Amino acid sequence: MNDTSLVRELRQELDEGGLRGSFLVRDLASGRELGIEPDLEYPTSSVVKVPLAIAVLELIRRGGLNGADPVEVRPEDVGVTGPFGLSRFRHPIRIAVEDLIYLSLCLSDNKAANLLFERVPPEEVARVLREFGIGGVTVRHAIRELRETPEDHLAPADAHLAHALAIRAGTAGRGHPVPQLDVTRTNTASARACVDLLAALWTPSRIPPQVTARVRELMGANMLRHRLAPDFTSDSTRWSSKTGTLLHLRHEIGVVEHEDGQAFAVAALTESRVSAVVQPEADALMARVARALRDHLRGG
Repeated sequence: MNDTSLVRELRQELDEGGLRGSFLVRDLASGRELGIEPDLEYPTSSVVKVPLAIAVLELIRRGGLNGADPVEVRPEDVGVTGPFGLSRFRHPIRIAVEDLIYLSLCLSDNKAANLLFERVPPEEVARVLREFGIGGVTVRHAIRELRETPEDHLAPADAHLAHALAIRAGTAGRGHPVPQLDVTRTNTASARACVDLLAALWTPSRIPPQVTARVRELMGANMLRHRLAPDFTSDSTRWSSKTGTLLHLRHEIGVVEHEDGQAFAVAALTESRVSAVVQPEADALMARVARALRDHLRGG
């Protein structure tokens, strides 16, 4: 099957499954790539925690921030919530800045990420990305703003109503009454921009090696393994990634490294037309599509 036929078949499979997405897979050695709408911008949700980690680690490297500095965290200062992590703690703690990076990337801890944004604000993260020549990834706000969606004001049994709003209220120009879904107001990237970011972390770039090495290590320790990981993890591969979820959006970006030395950067940014909170079928479908693109490149 040639590239065009495969992409057409995968588009149809996504549509039948109620998904649309921006996908791109790139061979990091040859630069050969294959994708589906790879330049379509999406709100990045928690994927923004990758550029956040880069910026924080770079400031630590330069001495502008001390990774060992303790941060006071009190239960009454929740600020942002999540299904796990610091917002679930019941007693005050002290945690080092550098350990907040671990919680932010490996557990996708929203409170940890927001505490980092308080020390390295969005405009500083954006400046560091520009300095390293990374384009196409827009960082406009912290995690606190990201989590204040209609779903946060509904009972769990009514959460599907927020998803229905998210699906139906978008405009043709990709604007949206929910600010976190409006590509002109929120943190955004395309699959291509995400793959460029991954390439800068996994191959020589303007990002200092000690920063890239630590981000790769943390992405390799990502504990959220329900989306693309089942299709990219085996005894002969290593999958390092970051997920992002917001209302009807489901994302994951990562790099699969094979024991024969081949490595592929993968970005899958998707939106669902199904107004359900839990959609394991969507996770499985986006993984199958990303895997099919990788298999085609690897086989070619």
